[in-house]
Amino acid sequence: MKELKVEHLNKSVGDKVLFTDASFLLRENDRVGLIGDNGTGKTSLLNLIFDGYGFDGDVNPIQKPADFTITYLSQTPDFKEEDSVLEAVLTSNQPAIRAVFNYEQALLALSREHTPKFQRQLELAEERMHETNAWTIEAEVKAILTQLEITDFHQRIGELSGGQKRRVQLANALVTPTDLLLLDEPTNHLDARAILWLQSYLMKFKGILLFVTHDRYFLDAVSNKIFEITNQAIQQYQGNYADYLAQRAQREQLLVSQTHKAKQLYKDELAWMRAGAKARSTKQQARINRFNALEETLKGQKVKTKLDIHFDASRIGKKVIEIIDASFRYDQQIIFEDFNLIIQNTDRIGVLGKNGAGKTTLLKLLTGELSLTSGSFAAGKTLRIGYFSQEIKNLDDTKRVLPFLQSFAESYQSAGETISITSLLEQFLFPKESHGKLIGTLSGGERKRLYLLTLLIKKPNFLIMDEPTNDLDVATLIVLEHFLRKFQGPIVVVSHDRYFMDKVTDKLLVIKDKRITEYFGNYSDFLNEQADKQATSNISAKPAGAGQQKPVSQKLSYFEKKEWLVIEDEIAELEVQLETIDTQMNDCGSDFSQLNQLQKELDELTARLEKKYERWEYLSEKASEADLRA
Repeated sequence: MKELKVEHLNKSVGDKVLFTDASFLLRENDRVGLIGDNGTGKTSLLNLIFDGYGFDGDVNPIQKPADFTITYLSQTPDFKEEDSVLEAVLTSNQPAIRAVFNYEQALLALSREHTPKFQRQLELAEERMHETNAWTIEAEVKAILTQLEITDFHQRIGELSGGQKRRVQLANALVTPTDLLLLDEPTNHLDARAILWLQSYLMKFKGILLFVTHDRYFLDAVSNKIFEITNQAIQQYQGNYADYLAQRAQREQLLVSQTHKAKQLYKDELAWMRAGAKARSTKQQARINRFNALEETLKGQKVKTKLDIHFDASRIGKKVIEIIDASFRYDQQIIFEDFNLIIQNTDRIGVLGKNGAGKTTLLKLLTGELSLTSGSFAAGKTLRIGYFSQEIKNLDDTKRVLPFLQSFAESYQSAGETISITSLLEQFLFPKESHGKLIGTLSGGERKRLYLLTLLIKKPNFLIMDEPTNDLDVATLIVLEHFLRKFQGPIVVVSHDRYFMDKVTDKLLVIKDKRITEYFGNYSDFLNEQADKQATSNISAKPAGAGQQKPVSQKLSYFEKKEWLVIEDEIAELEVQLETIDTQMNDCGSDFSQLNQLQKELDELTARLEKKYERWEYLSEKASEADLRA
């Protein structure tokens, strides 16, 4: 069994220390989710493992067998623009991969010019395919590309969009035989269907998987271990994301208790030191040494600071935006048509659609950046939009964080309280020592947080957000969700993050076939309904007589009649309990321990309610059938 071991890793970037004496072991069948706040070194660690260098000191902390192979999906695709999709995917020097590559090249050459020379090349390529048992790999390559919605295998890389290039890069990583697969944000640019497919694919991966993702459903489903980067070390947890939350809550409670005891002892020792005790004896010197050690321990014991966001919104009328009989064209191509929409001041709307369907275009229509081709558009007079775009705008890389934000306002007024810009930055997890940093040196997540702050400081009453979760760490995502749920105004958001969408939206705009339809429910509700429709369609497509069962009695039994009399009251009671827990979750801020407990209760109640609904449908249908027969 192959394994990769990291021992006593030290790593700094400039004057920032990322890792101090960090150690861990990766074994076959480990599927490790790597998490941590932005800027703690997640991508740096992946780079270091892949490159095998970049660590501090002369001794290589990475130990692995000589034949150990590593494949890395970085956040930035690096292809030759003139290469075809297949050429970009089939880059491995493995014999079977090379056989597939040569076979596809020979097949393409023969299709363009049918000559004896090219016919012979194809025959030789086919022989090599047989010798290396590469036919299965060829089928897998095309299946993976198709699942990732790349169907023109000979299209040039230079003709692809950024999202398509990213998916080709992912396909390259998945088809390359490897001992260790490193994935940095693999779900970026994937829709829900592709994410579910990738999730299933990786759960069957036989090597070692180490991945970074902000998609918590994906993290929970795929991982069997969690590595958290914190305080320049790597804290390890067994299990998936839900297990991690439970274990970390227990660890934090223990740390708070230990820190409290240590502080009490520290105060006693500090009083003794200040009393002027001199080290005249060995015993007194030992006590001084203990004090110094205790002081160092307390410096290292840091209970994690949590981001908590509270911002006022300016007043807004009941009807925010109304669109009637609308259509939009771009370069004579129809993007939407026959579109009607009313956005009210309490709406929480998510926008769904395949890549290229027009989600960002819709947001730009709502902000007024684009205009309708036909139809009417009316916006409320007091509307003040905060638009969080995919492209971070108006951040000057040459300026420093604090002066840049002070150019928007010297202070912020919230609930009658004046908050300094310094305090706001600290609230957004920018410690004082980072306030003088150049914006150009910030990490991707730090830039997103600063960008969000520049929007919220203007007190918008309508938030429009395009993929706000990209590059944000899990802790920031959790608190951002709580902020959005408390925001006193409407929200329209585009995101591929199912967890995030479930938390902050209760209504969807689904873009498909140039139409925009409304769906009342969250992202998971929509996906479940689509799955049910597909299952029903598959059943109805079966040949007549297939899978038929004997008819069953439609008469309610004695016990079913008793159940039918009370089931609606039981459903109503469960719904009340769910609303109570939802309110409690909104009120508990970023208390991870309480959130985790409430989430478990919520999941349990939801499962019970779903079973009650299923039972109600069964009994209802049976009771109706009995009435018809009577």
